[in-house]
Amino acid sequence: MAPFILPPHAGRFRLHPVAPRLAPMFCFALLTVSCALASLALACATPFAAFAVIAAALLPLRPALLVVTGAWLINQTIGFGVLHYPIDASTVAWGFVIGAAALLATTVASAVLRMLPQGRTPLMLAITLVAAYAAYELVLLAATPALGGEGAFTAAIVTRIGLTSGVWLAGLVAVCEIVRLVDPFGRKGAMSA
Repeated sequence: MAPFILPPHAGRFRLHPVAPRLAPMFCFALLTVSCALASLALACATPFAAFAVIAAALLPLRPALLVVTGAWLINQTIGFGVLHYPIDASTVAWGFVIGAAALLATTVASAVLRMLPQGRTPLMLAITLVAAYAAYELVLLAATPALGGEGAFTAAIVTRIGLTSGVWLAGLVAVCEIVRLVDPFGRKGAMSA
C-alpha cells in the first residue's frame, strides 16, 4: 500500500495512525507537543490551520474542537508564561481572537473533509488546509478594525505563514504515517481480531 493511501475500510477520517479509540489522546498529544514547539519557535505565527486540519482528519468535529482548544491553551500559556506577552486588553483580546479563528478553521476543515472524495489524501489535505487557513486569516483580519495590527496582513506575511502551515501539516502527516507504520500500540493485531 502506498503511503497516505487509506484502506477501503478507513471510514470518513483521512488519517489512521492509531486505533480509533486512541485517536483523541494521540491527536491531543501530537498537537500539544507540536503547539509547544511552534509557540516557542514561532510565537504569534503558530500554525493553527495545520493543527485544525490534522484534528479534523483524525477526529469527529466535537473532539477535534476540544483538541484544538487544548493546543490553543498551550499556546497562550507559553505566550503569557514563557514568552512574557504583555498582559493588556489588546493582547488578551488577540489571544481570544486567535482561539476563535483556530476553532473556525477546525470547523471548516471538518466540513471540507466531509465534502471531498476519500481518495488522493495528500491533495485533499492540501485543499482542506487552504480552506482552513483562509477561514483562520479572515477571522484575524476581521478583528483588526477593533484591535489593530493591519500591518501583519501584507501578502508576504500571509504567504509566509501559509507556507509555514503547509510545512507543519506535511510534518504532522509524516508523524502520523510513521506512527501508523511502526504500530507502537499493536493496532493491526487488535483491528484484525
